Amino acid sequence: MPSDVNSPSFNFSNQWAQRLKEGRNNIEKKPVSLKVEGKLTRMVGMTLEAVGCQSAIGGRCLVEGVDNQFIETEVVGFSGDKLYLMPTERISGILPNARVIPTSDSYQVPVGVELLGRVVDGAGKPLDDKGPLQNTRSSPLIRKTMNPLSREPIHVPMDVGVRAINAMLTVGQGQRMGLFAGSGVGKSVLLGMMTKFSKADVIVVGLIGERGREVKEFIENILGPEGMARSVVVAVPADQSPVMRLHGAQVATSIAEDFRDQGKHVLLLMDSLTRFAQAQREIALAIGEPPATKGYPPSVFAKLPALVERAGNGQAGGGSITAFYTVLTEGDDQQDPIADAARAILDGHVVLSRELAESGHYPAIDIEASISRVMTEVSDESHLELSRRFKQIYSTYQKNSDLINMGAYTYGTEKLIDEAIELQPSLMDFLHQGMNVAVNYESSLHDLEVVMTQPTQVQQAINTTQPSVTPGAASANVYKQ
Repeated sequence: MPSDVNSPSFNFSNQWAQRLKEGRNNIEKKPVSLKVEGKLTRMVGMTLEAVGCQSAIGGRCLVEGVDNQFIETEVVGFSGDKLYLMPTERISGILPNARVIPTSDSYQVPVGVELLGRVVDGAGKPLDDKGPLQNTRSSPLIRKTMNPLSREPIHVPMDVGVRAINAMLTVGQGQRMGLFAGSGVGKSVLLGMMTKFSKADVIVVGLIGERGREVKEFIENILGPEGMARSVVVAVPADQSPVMRLHGAQVATSIAEDFRDQGKHVLLLMDSLTRFAQAQREIALAIGEPPATKGYPPSVFAKLPALVERAGNGQAGGGSITAFYTVLTEGDDQQDPIADAARAILDGHVVLSRELAESGHYPAIDIEASISRVMTEVSDESHLELSRRFKQIYSTYQKNSDLINMGAYTYGTEKLIDEAIELQPSLMDFLHQGMNVAVNYESSLHDLEVVMTQPTQVQQAINTTQPSVTPGAASANVYKQ
């Protein structure tokens, strides 16, 4: 073997010596942070199990697939040395013992006025054809909980442009309301009306877990260009992974929180809270959490208030988030576990009636079953008295409708029922509103006063002290839309 180090036979060794020297210099200049990788040991359904690495709950891990493609996953649980991962996208091409690489990245949400008029997905990426987002800032997906004592109390009414809600279920700025409805009773149309007609500065719409077809229809047919100009839409259809459906609701809430921090009055519309709960149920059951109430694990009922409590008023003098969460009552069952839990944590609920919808009455709001818990804080005494009398007369007619429709009731037997019969056409016309007709808060109160102060045969008989009332047809409807 030649002894001369400059001999050609030593060129190969010299090359490696040079590379080792460069590597040693790099280590001395900048310490190398080593990443501990794991491997995939099991996959069942949408749940992946990995060993050999560590990551916090909610952390992101990349799983290597075929053709050097990496699939993003989120840590949703652990057991001993196992990590339970759930993909945030569709999975294919994953092999046994695939590399699992934890990342130090945290989930961030793009926020800012540049989002107005845009449609984004559960990761905050644009879905429309308007190019990438420009000049946006980043915000955490889940913020720290606000001290409840720092919130400004609800004392200002919110104009949503819907007469029945403005007058009978008055909403305050910063209130969280539930919209309880079965399928096909007009909840999406009602959300669109509030989006176009409300007096909010900014509107954030979260379409979570619904049919993909409805996304474009909602944007083009219900929102329209006018509503879209001051709106941000977060769309995560039903074919997305449960993790992305959870993220979609949280992204919409984070965007609304940022606008609130800027002093804006935000209307947050989320369709639906039920799909959010179902996504958490899928994740919890997949990692082995036992079901508790009708198949829903306990973590579902912990996630709901954690999401809802992020809405509401900010600090005194700041902005607000007025939120409407739709709750899908399967089979029109108002005692559904999610519906029951939502009623307990929300500040009121609007119930849509299938019977009204089938009769062609829209919006199909069931006044008797609906309530606003802050109406007494944002309405004066005269308004409250008119709404109470409206409900009393409306409820009286509904309770006696079978007798009235069959002709078994004799007019003049009961004064309250007589008055309900005469006012019923006016009450129903008051509650009806076309989807393209806006009625502001002041007009809603004026219309309520007109309906409730119109003279009836019963009232005229009482005022003139007539001994009896001649039976007759219901009074002509003095209220016209």
